[in-house]
Amino acid sequence: MARKGQDILRTKGILNIAQENRRFVFQAVHMLLDGGPDRLWQPNEKRQSEIVFIGRNLDREELIAGLKGCLA
Repeated sequence: MARKGQDILRTKGILNIAQENRRFVFQAVHMLLDGGPDRLWQPNEKRQSEIVFIGRNLDREELIAGLKGCLA
């Protein structure tokens, strides 16, 4: 967000955080970011992170590489 905040118009997502039984949801507009724990993951629900970026001049591969760098 610090490097591409002017080009990332909107971001939203659900994160699967290890050792956490709640989903973490977040949303951002430009460089303003807010998020927190949400509801419990359901037993039959696939626990996976999903993130959507809306912006201009975004490099898909750069975004993917940056996110992979955050994986534990």
